[in-house]
Amino acid sequence: MASHPAPRFAIAAALSAVALAVSGGAAASHGPGSQAPDFGPNVMIFDPSMSTSQIQAAVDSISSQQLSNEFGTQRYALLFMPGTYGTAAAPLNFQVGYYTEVAGLGASPTDVTINGTIDSYNQCFGPGNCTALVNFWRSVSNLTIDVAGKSGCQVGEFWATSQASPMRRVQVNGLTTLMDYCTQPSYASGGFIADSQFTGSTVINGSQQQYLVRNSSLDGWTNGVWNQVFAGVQGAPAQAFPNPPYTTLDTNPASREKPFLYVDSKQRFRVYVPDAQTDSSGTTWSAGQTPGHSLPIDSFFVAKPGDSIQSINNALSQGKNLIFTPGVYDVDRTIKVKRPDTIVLGLGMATLTADNGVVPMTVADVDGVDISGLIIDAGPVNSPVLLQVGTGHGSNGHGYGHGHGNDPTAIQDVFFRIGGPHVGKATVSLEVNTDDAILDDIWAWRADHGNGVGWTSNTADTGVVVNGDDVVATGLFSEHYQRYDVYWAGENGKTIMFQNEMPYDVPNQAAWQHDGVLGFAAYKVAPRVRTHEAWGLGSYCFFNVNPSIHASNAFEVPVTPGVKLHDILDLSISNTGTIDNVVNGVGGPTNATTSPVNLVSYP
Repeated sequence: MASHPAPRFAIAAALSAVALAVSGGAAASHGPGSQAPDFGPNVMIFDPSMSTSQIQAAVDSISSQQLSNEFGTQRYALLFMPGTYGTAAAPLNFQVGYYTEVAGLGASPTDVTINGTIDSYNQCFGPGNCTALVNFWRSVSNLTIDVAGKSGCQVGEFWATSQASPMRRVQVNGLTTLMDYCTQPSYASGGFIADSQFTGSTVINGSQQQYLVRNSSLDGWTNGVWNQVFAGVQGAPAQAFPNPPYTTLDTNPASREKPFLYVDSKQRFRVYVPDAQTDSSGTTWSAGQTPGHSLPIDSFFVAKPGDSIQSINNALSQGKNLIFTPGVYDVDRTIKVKRPDTIVLGLGMATLTADNGVVPMTVADVDGVDISGLIIDAGPVNSPVLLQVGTGHGSNGHGYGHGHGNDPTAIQDVFFRIGGPHVGKATVSLEVNTDDAILDDIWAWRADHGNGVGWTSNTADTGVVVNGDDVVATGLFSEHYQRYDVYWAGENGKTIMFQNEMPYDVPNQAAWQHDGVLGFAAYKVAPRVRTHEAWGLGSYCFFNVNPSIHASNAFEVPVTPGVKLHDILDLSISNTGTIDNVVNGVGGPTNATTSPVNLVSYP
């Protein structure tokens, strides 16, 4: 396996004297009896004994490299040991750029406190063109932010991001805005928040086109643009779609929070695995420890770029769990996850790239597997699928999966790319054959910009195919695929918040039609499905290569009493192309004003 490890960069001299940055393959000590595993050179572990100026120098050096590094190979995880960082008088304020994970190492978000802010601002691409529309692939989790510092317009916690930029297990005390309103026009296309609590200020949604907040607690929410969805959120705005466009569910039907790295009371590194929940609301941690179980770090194979895929598969076969440290991994054979309850955890947006058309990862049809924190890239030779979860063996009458309701497999914060960093081709990005799976913050993206982009270059049929029964998706983003963006063939599926853009680059209508239907629906439920329900679904078109293109429908579903859609919409961005109907010939065409065509329910 070839590798592209993220190169070392010059860190401020002050940091080089601090043994708490894990680098060069050496483990660092963090108190009596404590030793960090060798997470490689791109995991930095900070301790409250470090001065704020030392930490500031380190994080600023990384952010200055990563703020505009959209398709680079550098990857970083910035991890904070339990304790307090910065003060109200001398706060720690820093920006998070591409491929950077910021996380606390406590058992609870309250174990790590940042007095300051952890920010993502607009990028400016010329006068009057400052937006967060391409602020992807970054995250913040498992800590508390006591908002402090800064002056002028950018006072408060700014998290102006779009897709693939989750905020999880965070408590923010003070002003939080999801829009950077200090530079214009400030557009943003997020977003995802889970298991988080906001106090002391209403959250400013601002220009965010769509957003999902689930299993959280809010002090308020300012406004909506097209599609704001809340599931199991205490303090959420009331159901009001389409004016304002709030879809609110009192509880979230199914969830499993992402596993996280932490240190225990004896300063030992471990991974905590939260339990699955049903019909839940609020955070998992506000009343005490998140229900779940803890795994010792020595139960994990800690992979680094340069490790062979054979060595990774050998470790999995021996019963190890798996941590991918930050970097880009060229996958020359399939990574096979076969054992029940295996945990696969990526740090720092670790990225798997398919070599020679291989399937980068498969998961057997077993209980309780968790895959999280990864980017999976197609390579220049077509792969049939990038991540396959479960196998099709016909056990349940529909051709797929065994039931796993008591211990479901979960996929969290896994992001797929067809093109962008390089030419990529894959027929399907994510295929889910197992029953009862939970898909939580998935972005399948056929690139509309970057490298290797074009109708015949980054070819891809479908973003997400669901064949398993009783699958729940919370925060499903799938964009620009050349056939259906989502094809759902399993029974009793549920989706809470779906965001889509149809392919920009359709050359002509003849290239994008089938069976007398113009184009392909963004979200297609297979004709034989009898039960399916979805809330807060939006599809947009921007056919800028050929604005004469039409799509017959944004959504296509069977007409049967068990299939129900709630709060759905479509629109044409800047009147660039037309979607003729919202769903099944109902709703009428998009308009010239970039205003959504809304349906409160179907049928």
